[in-house]
Amino acid sequence: MVGHGGSFRIENRMPGADANPYLAFVATLIAGMAGIQEQLDCGEIYEGNAYVDENLPGLPESLQEASALLDGSKLARQTLGDAVVDYYVHTARLEQKAWNNSVTDWERQRYFERI
Repeated sequence: MVGHGGSFRIENRMPGADANPYLAFVATLIAGMAGIQEQLDCGEIYEGNAYVDENLPGLPESLQEASALLDGSKLARQTLGDAVVDYYVHTARLEQKAWNNSVTDWERQRYFERI
């Protein structure tokens, strides 16, 4: 949470610009509520730049990794339901398959010279 007084708010800068903002916000709320229900310790206040701190756990580095984590998430399945989770996992896998079947500009430039 950031701000104070009337500007005190929840802020989540992790989702990309292409994320569904409603889904990203509900995921933040679900995680917060689960933390409260399970009485999880948030730890000490973090001070520093979390974007570059290598001591912190990182986010998934690929769509494939993220969709596998979502697929296996008990919390997501309990709160969003199997149908919602399965839909997003299936969509992500289709997107990954389409990406895997594409030839990027980098590949064209890099390998055109070698062939």
